[in-house]
Amino acid sequence: MSTPAPAVPAPGADSEGVQAAATAVARGTRLPGWFVILWRNRKCRIGILMLAAFVLVAVFAPLIAPYDPRDDAFPTSLGPTADHWLGTTAQGEDVFSQLVVGARTSLVVGLAAGVLSTLIGLVVGLTAGFVGGWVDEVLSFLINLGLVVPALPLMVTLAAYAPVRGLWLIIIVISVTGWAYGARIKRSQIITLRTRDYITAARFAGDRTARIIAREIVPNMTSLIVVGFMGAALGAIGGEAGLAFLGLGDPLTVSWGTMLNQASLGGAMLTGQWAWLIAPGLALSLLITSFTLINFGIDALSNPHLRED
Repeated sequence: MSTPAPAVPAPGADSEGVQAAATAVARGTRLPGWFVILWRNRKCRIGILMLAAFVLVAVFAPLIAPYDPRDDAFPTSLGPTADHWLGTTAQGEDVFSQLVVGARTSLVVGLAAGVLSTLIGLVVGLTAGFVGGWVDEVLSFLINLGLVVPALPLMVTLAAYAPVRGLWLIIIVISVTGWAYGARIKRSQIITLRTRDYITAARFAGDRTARIIAREIVPNMTSLIVVGFMGAALGAIGGEAGLAFLGLGDPLTVSWGTMLNQASLGGAMLTGQWAWLIAPGLALSLLITSFTLINFGIDALSNPHLRED
């Protein structure tokens, strides 16, 4: 008796199988399908766990920090001890407490500036790409202008000459200088989507422009929007740290950039206080790494070939 030949999988069967498996797992665990796809990606899983750790530290910072980060009643320029795990600053403040509280500042800046930059880029990109004509020409000129103007000098100028200092000033400065790249990408994507058959059908059906954008276009750009947000949040975290390190941040706000600035001014390298200097830089690197790793999973959402079994 002849043995039946093995079935040959159809093209795309692997990606369809992964998607079907993710859907089955999501139904069994009551988790969203997109989260299952993210969790299956090893790099993204590590990034999610790292980011979750930072979020927990930021949320419970008052409970985790052993001292008030601004309490300067301790001996100055101490090395790591049992009472002060990372030592004290040149002003007598506990370095570990500042490190814990600084996580909240970085995450707030990243979230707020990332959302603002993404919204500005989304509105400008959608309007330019969908409306077209002279509106597209004007907005494209503004986008190109935002791309060619050096972001760092502009950020430094705005932060240096602003009449007030504060965390929200940093957020606004970063948002104003960081929207152009995302707007350019979204404009290109919307130009390719506006000629699709389902968009034409929606127009003939009498749907308004706002409804077409909200119901037909934006859902097909979700992964692009999320990737843009992640990039904007990364830039915001690094931008806040850079401005604070240059002394242009709010001196009353505890952040990792402010810690680096104070460590530089306090001569941490000369006094051998490596923990004071390395800890905030390492924390920044790990937080940025977590966002980068999560991006691998977000890419898998839009490209089934990148998904892992």
